[in-house]
Amino acid sequence: MAAVPAVAVNGVKLGMPSQAYLEGKAVKDTRVLISDLCRQFYNLGWVSGTGGSITIKVHDDSIPKPHQLIVMSPSGVQKERMVPEDMYVLSPDGSILSQPSPKPYPHKPPKCSDCGPLFLKAYEMCNSGAVIHSHGVESCLVTMLHPLSKEFRITHMEMIKGIKGHGYYDELVVPIIENTAYEYELTESLAKAIEAYPKTTAVLVRNHGIYIWGDSWINAKTQAECYHYLFDAAIKLHQLGLDWSTPNHGPIWNVKGGLGSGASANMSVKAGASADHGIEPLRRCIVLDIEGTTTPISFVTEVLFPYARDNVGRHLSATYETAETQDDINLLRSQVQDDLDQGIVGAVPIPSDSAGKEEVIAALVANVEAMIKADRKITALKQLQGHIWRTGFETNELEAVVFEDVPEALEKWHALGIKVYIYSSGSRLAQRLIFGNTSYGDLRKYLSGFFDTTVGNKREIRSYVEISESVGVDKPSEVLFVTDVYQEAEAAKAAGLEVMVSIRPGNGPLPENHGFKTIKSFSEI
Repeated sequence: MAAVPAVAVNGVKLGMPSQAYLEGKAVKDTRVLISDLCRQFYNLGWVSGTGGSITIKVHDDSIPKPHQLIVMSPSGVQKERMVPEDMYVLSPDGSILSQPSPKPYPHKPPKCSDCGPLFLKAYEMCNSGAVIHSHGVESCLVTMLHPLSKEFRITHMEMIKGIKGHGYYDELVVPIIENTAYEYELTESLAKAIEAYPKTTAVLVRNHGIYIWGDSWINAKTQAECYHYLFDAAIKLHQLGLDWSTPNHGPIWNVKGGLGSGASANMSVKAGASADHGIEPLRRCIVLDIEGTTTPISFVTEVLFPYARDNVGRHLSATYETAETQDDINLLRSQVQDDLDQGIVGAVPIPSDSAGKEEVIAALVANVEAMIKADRKITALKQLQGHIWRTGFETNELEAVVFEDVPEALEKWHALGIKVYIYSSGSRLAQRLIFGNTSYGDLRKYLSGFFDTTVGNKREIRSYVEISESVGVDKPSEVLFVTDVYQEAEAAKAAGLEVMVSIRPGNGPLPENHGFKTIKSFSEI
């Protein structure tokens, strides 16, 4: 029997679980639970044909979650006919501690789930309590709607609220990885997806299914039901020619010049829009920068940044114990350590929690102030700023400013069926706050999604390749990117996007002979 990390079980420190513990109530209850859930999942079509699987950690308050035992369903068996004795029990590192006895013909020899390496990776990277792998047809078909897309996106659907960290107005983004011939070969791709989307609780596998995890089996099951509902809704909306990824779920625009899904091919604009708008049929998406493009630079530098700087200590003190703020602190710790290793000016060590809340916050404030002063475009800072600004908008201490031509242009493009996205160094939360709280009202209804630095640095070509692959276009040239920064324009152009440079009051100068078309108002687009 393989050893597991020494933990305390009922007050007794063990190097590996005793036989009595393996046969105890907690393990037995988890075995029974998995067999019950698999019967339910079979009836939902998630684990038919012996496909799909589930794993749950054995809950024990005396054992930290990373050290809890793992119960896992077997591979290649009729999931709806499994009994508790068919389950495998594993140590936290994946070593088999207990396995089922062989059954007579026509049953196959017992084999632990082929999903095992992926389950263990989700446990390791997400501190999960349960992981579900579904072959539900919805999760398979939804990856085929846009064969080149690396993400599934949906917004303004009630069931989004069942996904951890999301609300009705949020955009749910689920990464998609490519399928392989063998399940275990997906492990590296799954890990990269989790790393690239640290807040995701699911990863879709194209033409295959989905992996979903949660803090507990209840949380994982609830999210699985919500994900499948949303995938089914997207498929049905697609069949109706409606766009699930936009707030109003209006008709899908066909790049050939008409509405999607059976609409007349000679229609030039969406229903309700006039044909004389003169839409350029090959421009399917517009991606907008914020600072210096939709919003004056002065609003960011003279209002938002000072508000975050002046309130960082108050915010951290008031929310220190929350999971959200602890996540912010962990990101900052990691960033500051990297800064210290690289000798970045202004970085100061952050003491451990044992030094006390006040000492930790003081160090965090010092680092954040230095980052803001240097205008660092880093996720750790942008995420915290977004949470601070949220409080400011909620208390009406802040109101976002956009140029006067922006609302009209957004409304016009929306009516024409052109999808509009935002790409900013500010977090997605901060972007939603800005466009949701303007002096012109909530403009988010005109926007299809938000990209931030989690997709990549704004001066890197790869970032724009990722965006063009995510918005469902056939060619990068079908995307127009508008920015005020020359280096961003160069990167987007190199990725194949159409580019225009925004000339607004307060923007920095451009190099001579820069070669880009410039605009002073969105009315020129």
